[in-house]
Amino acid sequence: MDERIKRVYVPMTETGFYILFCLQEEMHGYNISQNVKKMTGGGVTISPGTMYGTLSKMEKDGLIAFVREEEKRKLYRITDLGQKILNIELQRIERLYRNSKGEWMA
Repeated sequence: MDERIKRVYVPMTETGFYILFCLQEEMHGYNISQNVKKMTGGGVTISPGTMYGTLSKMEKDGLIAFVREEEKRKLYRITDLGQKILNIELQRIERLYRNSKGEWMA
């Protein structure tokens, strides 16, 4: 894995995390924003500018790939590289959670 990509994406922004997490299934930007809103009980909303800027950057960096267009909407899916980055971030979050519960002391 390119160390530059790892430095740019880990730790991830909340927006980046949710976009990659959602793209474990094929989706378009509007669908991602609706899923994120539902998952977070409205606590996280992704504006269209942030969504499409992030999708463009992640596609350029190889974390996601354009799959097809459906009704003028671009559908994307996470790549193997994106999944590796997501897994690193999930492990980091799990470690933070364990540490917050004092499990490191056991």
